[in-house]
Amino acid sequence: MTDIAKLIENTIRADVRAVGSYHVPDSIGYVKLDSMENPYQLPQELRAELGARLAEAALNRYPVPSYSTLKSRICSKLGVPEGYDVLLGNGSDELIAILATAIARQDGPRAVVMAPVPAFVMFSRSAQFAGADFVGVPIKSDFSLDLPAMLAAIDERKPSLVFLAYPNNPTGNLYDADDMVQIIEACGEHGIVVVDEAYQPFARVSFMERLPRHPNLVVMRTLSKLGLAGIRLGYMSAAAPLLAEFEKVRPPYNVNVLTQVAAEFALDHLDVLDRQAGLLNEERTRLAAALAALPGVEVFPSAANFISLRVPDAERACAILHGEKVLIKNLSKMHKLLANCIRVTVSTPEENDQFLAALKTSL
Repeated sequence: MTDIAKLIENTIRADVRAVGSYHVPDSIGYVKLDSMENPYQLPQELRAELGARLAEAALNRYPVPSYSTLKSRICSKLGVPEGYDVLLGNGSDELIAILATAIARQDGPRAVVMAPVPAFVMFSRSAQFAGADFVGVPIKSDFSLDLPAMLAAIDERKPSLVFLAYPNNPTGNLYDADDMVQIIEACGEHGIVVVDEAYQPFARVSFMERLPRHPNLVVMRTLSKLGLAGIRLGYMSAAAPLLAEFEKVRPPYNVNVLTQVAAEFALDHLDVLDRQAGLLNEERTRLAAALAALPGVEVFPSAANFISLRVPDAERACAILHGEKVLIKNLSKMHKLLANCIRVTVSTPEENDQFLAALKTSL
């Protein structure tokens, strides 16, 4: 009989065996404030209409591989510059993997992927699994970019791919736009810079309109934070020749027909989702003020639909919140800059108040 341990040792890469899988905690029965989801569903009348459209989807057929209708709607509704197209992914996670795969050279020195850290964990994981080296450049203690350090690292390591989250996850802040432009220009012909705008519906700022000025710029977004996390749809735009290279790496039929129908329907009712984002921004202001009034709590500025804060004891706070059936994210182990930091999704007034009451207990 085959020894399964030996089989794994002989076939699975050592670096894959050494890491854990991406952990998503069970949220059944909890107030779920750990994943930056929009708590609001579509209005009942729209859900009924969406159900009718989904019932007509051709589940017996593969999706139309060009996704031309959906891509056209995204371009016209979401501010993609005229003459630019988009590439679709099964969430932005797949887009990040496509980017990392496209630049991971098979000959010569390993390609380098770079990002300010702390950052979204999939930047480094996708680089690792694609066979590239990841270089993290620490941000400053106020969570702003350390521009001299970034420029020095770019000059030394010559990254093929640089990720800049705008706003950044897990810190929530917007990096200085002029600093980001300097990074884009420093990479020039030797590096692609990806501005990840997952939280753009809440930040209300974007690099999308700058695409024609920077041939090495890619702007990536997702519909997840806007209120469609369940359908898993991400999109990115770039100069046509660059997008064509990424298209070669994209798996065929990577966006299913139910996602396509649901996304097209949602884009027809974008005003509803924008109003929901506005409500969450109002709650973000209220929640941040209430948190700042608590003893021993430091609240960091956020342009996203979450707030990061420092508490006296993050482990204790998370344990008590968990006991009160409230799920948040403990950031303490991500990076030394995040010591005793936690992150909470901005939700409905009722769920935000539930979180506040539980956090007060933990303090």
